Amino acid sequence: MPGKSVSLGTRGAFLRRATVTVTAVVAAAGILLAVPAAAEPPTSGTFTPAESLAGMRLGLTPAEVLATWGERHGVCTACPEPTWYFNERPFQPEGAGVVFADGRVVHAFTVWQPEGWTTPEGLELGTAAGEIGETYGELAQEDCGDYLAVVREGPSASSAFYVHEDEVWGFGLYEPGRSPCL
Repeated sequence: MPGKSVSLGTRGAFLRRATVTVTAVVAAAGILLAVPAAAEPPTSGTFTPAESLAGMRLGLTPAEVLATWGERHGVCTACPEPTWYFNERPFQPEGAGVVFADGRVVHAFTVWQPEGWTTPEGLELGTAAGEIGETYGELAQEDCGDYLAVVREGPSASSAFYVHEDEVWGFGLYEPGRSPCL
């Protein structure tokens, strides 16, 4: 009826609270969606020789590593230098890692033979080792014990293509003058 107010009683108060609650939830969701997702360990990536491994570059600090690959990592307790592993699945040896010296990344590498990793030139993990030479020309080799590092030296960053059982098993980016072996 016009001019007459109708009381909704407790049901009306409930509806107003529900509307306020839904509005708050929608607003909070909008804020969360506007904030970029936290970095996560790489499950695949691009290895750009002499430049980066899935966004990881030489010289980054631990804080910058965490911003790039996320907080979830393991720390090697038996390694001669501080080494972090970013496994795709916890306690499974497949993913990527970094080695630090003087608080900076000096070596970034893949661990085992994770799927989905490639170079801009199309060299993929799992391909025949002969593809390295076909793609990058003749390169030096270093025996790392159970595997071979096929090395492409650079002025500010060197690249390693790790070979095991005649397959490309991994990629590595490291400071010149350091060993490509891990």
